[in-house]
Amino acid sequence: MPATKERTSKYITAIRQLMAQHGHATNHELLEALRRHYPEVSATTVHRITARMHERGELQLAPSGHDGALRYDANLAPHDHFLCNQCGFIRDAQLGEIIRPAVEAAIGSDCSISGSLTVSGVCKNCYKNII
Repeated sequence: MPATKERTSKYITAIRQLMAQHGHATNHELLEALRRHYPEVSATTVHRITARMHERGELQLAPSGHDGALRYDANLAPHDHFLCNQCGFIRDAQLGEIIRPAVEAAIGSDCSISGSLTVSGVCKNCYKNII
């Protein structure tokens, strides 16, 4: 069976560009950004596009924000995350070589970590507002 050519729309192109710029985004954040140029775009359209991009391996899931919404990640390489408890800011991090051995030692030799780690705390901007 021949491979079908995937359709590319202006919305798909725009979402790819937004994800390349921002790295992480929820469907709601993408929708808000898209509506600046395409006020007619629907939430359903954004959801379908990001779900297909995730299924095809163009996006991976990132830790969700405070509201539990799915957040997508444009960085497909294995990596970890820092997540601010106050504002939901997220940043890619490479914690594996530093943290993983210590965590695995703490949980016992019969267990190992698979997947990415998420470290939470307070980002620099929120910390300034706390003190």
